[in-house]
Formats: sequence, structure tokens, C-alpha cells
Amino acid sequence: MGSCFSEHIGTGLSDLKFDVLQNPHGILFAPDAIIQALHDYIQAREYSLQDLFQLEGIWYSWNHHSRFSDPDPSIVVDGINSSIQQAHQFVKQADFLIITLGSAFSYRLTELAVLSSKGMNNPVANCHRAPANWFKKELMGIDHLVASLGNIIQELRKINPTISIFFTISPVRHIRDGVQENNRSKARLFETIQRLEEKDNTLYYFPAYELIVDVLRDYRFYDIDLVHPNYAATEFVINHFLTTCLTTKAQELAAQIKKIQLAYRHRPQHPNSQSHQQFLTHLLDKTQALQKNFPFLDFTNELNHFKAND
Repeated sequence: MGSCFSEHIGTGLSDLKFDVLQNPHGILFAPDAIIQALHDYIQAREYSLQDLFQLEGIWYSWNHHSRFSDPDPSIVVDGINSSIQQAHQFVKQADFLIITLGSAFSYRLTELAVLSSKGMNNPVANCHRAPANWFKKELMGIDHLVASLGNIIQELRKINPTISIFFTISPVRHIRDGVQENNRSKARLFETIQRLEEKDNTLYYFPAYELIVDVLRDYRFYDIDLVHPNYAATEFVINHFLTTCLTTKAQELAAQIKKIQLAYRHRPQHPNSQSHQQFLTHLLDKTQALQKNFPFLDFTNELNHFKAND
């Protein structure tokens, strides 16, 4: 959970048949927003209309991404509560939690945020294109970040004592803050994670930021905006994660699944040709064998596709 980069990684792992729940609150950048979301999941919080605000005819939550927005507030509340219930059950049984921190800047409501029920000076997860004077921007202190993240980790382990927690830092640069401010922000996140690791040796750090910024080191690994890593970069990070965090047997299984996924997405030039039909038959047999050997994996979509086109 965390920044938009976490969505790319989560999708990549999901494609490899990992049981993944990503960003139940939507994309979150700041640690305080991630901490609030985790509190909601741990407590199975139930939102109501009083937790929303209306702006230009649309209802929003300050704790959520704008994907939880609608002209009908009941739809927003239902969507939020359904997502929290799913996350509550998931986090109690999850083997791993990967938290991707994006920015140490926090945006807090001012007295001008007259449409809000959240209260003045509270942090928000998303500004929802509200007027700029509704917010004040703060660079969070390292001591505050260490204490807040340390507390939520303790709370998590009360409901799931065996969960393994990974931290990463998003390589996405928040250049709207300016390059210097972005670097200050990232530096605080690095120092925060370092201090957390020094206090708790069961925490893990995965160097997604370093892999893109220091190893790849080239704008050809970024999208056209020169801010967000592209597909090749995220694939590089996912592959590094698999080779460093999975057993050899798990890596071999992931490689087999990836081949099936590539074939599943392939769009042939001559779908009715004999060679392609033989190819589909081979894939169907291979996928059925994997499903039999690993019944906890779900190949429903792939099997239906290969059968329908065979």
C-alpha cells in the first residue's frame, strides 16, 4: 500500500497469482495518510455521511483517494465500508505487508475548509482539487514519523503477530514541490526507515528507489512525464523482488506463470491457423497441469480463454 508506484508492483505480483490486496483506501503518498488507513483496517472502522464532505456536487472523504467519490454519498460510504471490511479480514491473515512511502509532506486542513467535518489541522490523504488555501503544507519531522509508524506496527502485530512488514520508498519524484524539496522529503523517509529498522530487526527494507534511481539511472526508464517509472523499470524492480525474496521453487513457479500470462495476453495475427490451435492446446494442457499441482492458484480466466479459442 502507498504511492502509485505500489500499484504497479501490486499489479505485477497479482499477475503472478500472488494473493494481493492493494491500496484499499486508494493511492496514498504521505505516511500519516497510510497510518490512518491502517488504523481503519485494524479497527474495522465504519464510515458514515458525517465523515464525508461535498465539493461542487461531488462527495469525498479526506482519508481516501478520489476513486471513492460520487454525486451520491451513500455510494461513497458503501464503497468505503466494503473496502475496509475486506482489508480488515485480509490484514488479519496476510503473510506480508509492503508499505511504499511517497512523500514526507503532509497537507492539513485550515479554518477555511468550511465544507469539512474532519476538523482543522487534521492531515488529509488527498486534496481532491479543493482550493489551495484550505490546506497548509508541512514537512513531517523524523521523530514524529518514527513514533507514528512504530505505533501502527505494534497495533498491526496485535491482530496478526506473524505478519512480515516491508518498507520501500517510491522512486516517483514529487517535482511540484520542487527538486530540492522532493530530495528533503525523500531523505526524511530514508532516515525514518533506517531508525525503525534499528529499533526492530524484524522489519525489512526493499530498495525499489535505489534500483531505479541508482542502478538504472536513465530517463529511458521513465514515462513521458520524466517522473513516473515506466513498464521496463517496474518489471526490473519486480524481478529483483522475486529473485531476492522468494525461494528457488517459488521463483521457478513464478517463471512458469509468467509464460502463461504472456501467452494469455498475446493477440495472434492468424488465430484460426493450425499452428496457433496447436499452441493453444499446449497452453491449455500446461495451465491445467499447473492448476492441478497448485490448486490454491486461480487460472480461471486463462483456462476459459484457451478453451474458447481452441
